[in-house]
Amino acid sequence: MIELFGYSLSYTSLMLLFLVAFFIGMAKTGVHGISMFAVPFLAIMFGGKDSTGLMLPMLIMADFFAVKYYHRHANWGYLLKLFPSAAVGVLVGTWLGNTIDDHVFRSVMSVIIFASLAIMLWMEKGNTESIPDYLWFALLMGLLGGVTTMIGNLAGSVMALYLLSMRLPKNEYIGTAAWFFLVINLFKVPFHVLSWQSIDVNSFLLNLICLPFIALGAWCGVRLIKRIPEKYYRWLVIVMTGVASIVMLF
Repeated sequence: MIELFGYSLSYTSLMLLFLVAFFIGMAKTGVHGISMFAVPFLAIMFGGKDSTGLMLPMLIMADFFAVKYYHRHANWGYLLKLFPSAAVGVLVGTWLGNTIDDHVFRSVMSVIIFASLAIMLWMEKGNTESIPDYLWFALLMGLLGGVTTMIGNLAGSVMALYLLSMRLPKNEYIGTAAWFFLVINLFKVPFHVLSWQSIDVNSFLLNLICLPFIALGAWCGVRLIKRIPEKYYRWLVIVMTGVASIVMLF
């Protein structure tokens, strides 16, 4: 066992933590869905609720890498529709996290992934014309995104559903998602610190030692996405979410 900032970690757990950081870096620079592997790994090691607080600073570090590289591709028209209801969703998610136990918390995380995957697959079967580009749809997705980003940092699937339905090009999809998550993740920090108390000095220091692996993942993500043709990128997002759903189930 290794003692790090108040945490007792086995060598295997430490390697998994670094792998999680690497996955998060890749996810934020375009390999969406791979971060879903990080959610169950951390939930198993630290518990469902505590793992969300441990993961949040990693996500923010990775968000800065993503925004640095893709900021010019963001579609602010969609972002301005999403932000208000997403903020409300964070408040709802904070309340839910204070009222349900850890077992239920992890079950909710699993259901969210499966439901999002089912909807994305339904869309790809030729039903995309049924998803309207209307304000009410953006507000609904923003609300769900805010709730799910608090309940397990799982808004990636919800945002994938919304942004894929808008048929955004690859780089515009990544840039819009990057700005959305940077703003919302920063907004979440006070609730994790003051309400859930899932972020403290020790957890933040543990995050800092993961920074090199986040940076490496971000670099690999950028390199990989450049090699993926536009027409295959949508299916990458869907397939990665599907595999991660199976990991969460077990």
